[in-house]
Parts: sequence; structure tokens; C-alpha cells
Amino acid sequence: MYLYDLQDWPEFRWRQEQVADRLATVRHEQGRLVGRMEALGFPLRREAMLQALTEDAVKTSEIEGERLDREQVRSSLARQMGIDIGGLRPADRHVEGVVEMLLDATVRYDQPVTAERLWAWQASLFPTGRSGLATVGVGRWRDDAAGPMQVVSGPLGRERVHYEAPGAARVEGEMRQFLAWLNGAPAMDPVLQAALAHLWFVTVHPFEDGNGRGARALADLMLARSERSPQRFYSMSAQIRREREAYYSVLERTQQGDLDVTAWMEWFLDCLGRAIAEAQEELVATLRRASFWESLAGAPLNERQRQMLNRLLDGFAGKLTTSKWALLMKCSQDTAHRDVQQLVGMGVLARGPEGGRSTSYVLVMEGR
Repeated sequence: MYLYDLQDWPEFRWRQEQVADRLATVRHEQGRLVGRMEALGFPLRREAMLQALTEDAVKTSEIEGERLDREQVRSSLARQMGIDIGGLRPADRHVEGVVEMLLDATVRYDQPVTAERLWAWQASLFPTGRSGLATVGVGRWRDDAAGPMQVVSGPLGRERVHYEAPGAARVEGEMRQFLAWLNGAPAMDPVLQAALAHLWFVTVHPFEDGNGRGARALADLMLARSERSPQRFYSMSAQIRREREAYYSVLERTQQGDLDVTAWMEWFLDCLGRAIAEAQEELVATLRRASFWESLAGAPLNERQRQMLNRLLDGFAGKLTTSKWALLMKCSQDTAHRDVQQLVGMGVLARGPEGGRSTSYVLVMEGR
């Protein structure tokens, strides 16, 4: 027995007294974050938005087990947003598609959501019409030709069915009703509508693949409506990725419960609050990054050095050695050594305690 089997589907309800305080807190934090960002000025605000959208694109795919190249995502976003970041990397079709969907959802938040628009989102996620080795029907609702649409886990032969979506014959009617609600006169706060849109869409599960990413993009669109701004400074998808286990758990319980979705609304609002808090911390990092580059204004840095310093500022994994520099920047060992030594001489990098070929280098932020 799932939500859509219930007689009153889709008449969702929740206990307002349990949700009201959470909603008020989230709305306050939303306004506080936007206010702090507005005070930064355009260049820093643009960088913060680029960071948030990069994180959103990477993490919404990671939730589904797909890993995108972060540099390709950042480059694709910068190019499509008209931001000059230097050293743009070519992005493959899959990355471009995820970015196109994300930007359409957030930048065009005030436009109606139609079936054709959702089909275009899903088609952009699967530009080759394939997901791994499997063929995926794109640009249309699912037909269940391969059997019922199920969410499963576990090894072959011992699968566990977490959820089974309504039959394909119901999808067109279900989506017509959903879109009429989504585009109609709002009867609730847009943040609550974001939570409900996410749940409703992923419960109908209208596509063969890409339903989770579509649900999260719809939530992003509604959150943009709640702020009346295309500027995104936090990533709900990144926070859901951090809380992936809890996300699937509350979703499964809700879909197998009754139409009182209080627990889902509470979880969504709490998760959103944590996403905004994370963005507040990222704001501090953005200010440090800006201060760092301001201290190097006019310094004779080449493109390799700028790219590597940006990697270090973004949280370089492991220890930086001249060998890694040469590999990542696709240059000779001698060139890497010269690049590093110049930065050491400028006080931008400092040598680690190791000696010889094992010598590593760390970024010096203090005093900058």
C-alpha cells in the first residue's frame, strides 16, 4: 500500500503546529544569508553562486551514484553564465546536460513548469539515450515496457524493493494534476511547496530514469521562487548527499504511510536549514579566498600557478609535491619545480618537513 493507493490521494496534510516554527526559522536564515551575500558586492556574489551551483550539480548526480568532474562542471557553469574564470576546461555532453537542467530550473524559476520542460530536463541528463549500459527512454513519460518501475537495492536474486511507482497508464493523468497544482495560485509558502513538490514528483516517478534529480531540480526551482531570485547561494542537493541515508529512510517511510506527511516536511525543512548553515560557513571561505587573491593582485603568476592555487583553495586532496604539480598541470618536472619555487619565494607556499623528492608544499593563508 503506497500513498497513491489511498482514497484521498493526493490530498496531503501535515500538522501545522509542528512545521510552523521550523518554517519561520528557515525563512529567517534564508533572509539572513541573502542579506550577507548582497553586502559582498557583485564579483564575490557571483563567485559564491558559482560555488553553490557547482556543488549542486556534482552532488545531485553523486546521490544517484554518478561522479562528475568538478572542474568540468565549474567550467560549464562559468561558460553558460558568462563568467570569465580563466583556464576553462571542455565539458562532456553529460556534464553540459546536468548544468543545463540546473540553470534552467534556477535562472528561469518564474516560468511555468510544463511536461515539455520536464521532458527536456530528463533528456539533458541522458544526451546519448543511455544510462550506463541500459537504454533510457527520454523526452517522454515512462511506459513500463520492461516491467513495473521499482526502486530496489541489494545483489541480484536478493533484491529488496523499497518502492513501486504507480503503473505507467496513470502517469500522464498524475502529472497533469501535479503540474496544475505546481503552476496554480500558491496556497502555501513556496518553501513548503518545494518540500511537497519533491515528494509528489518522486512518488509518481514519471521517468524511466532521472526522477531523483528531477525532483531535486523542482525543489531548487521552488526555493528560487521563495526568494524571488535566480541567485543560488546554498545547495540543497549537497546537504541531501551528506544525509543520504536519512533522506532515503524518511522518503521510504513517507511513501508507505498515510497522507499525513508531517515527518517528511519536518525533515525537509531541517535539511534545508542545515544547507543554509553550511553556506554561511562557505561564505567565510569565499571571503578568505577573495582576500587571498587580493593580496596577490599584480603578482607575476602564470596560468599553471593560478589553476593550482585555486585547487589548493578549494581543498586539495593529499600532499602537493612537484611530481603531482607536473602531472596535474601537464608540464615537465623542471617546469613544475620552477613554478613551485617561485611561489615559495613569494611566501605563497611553504615547504613541509620532508626532504628530497618527498618534499611537499602547503598554502600559506595567514597574513593574507
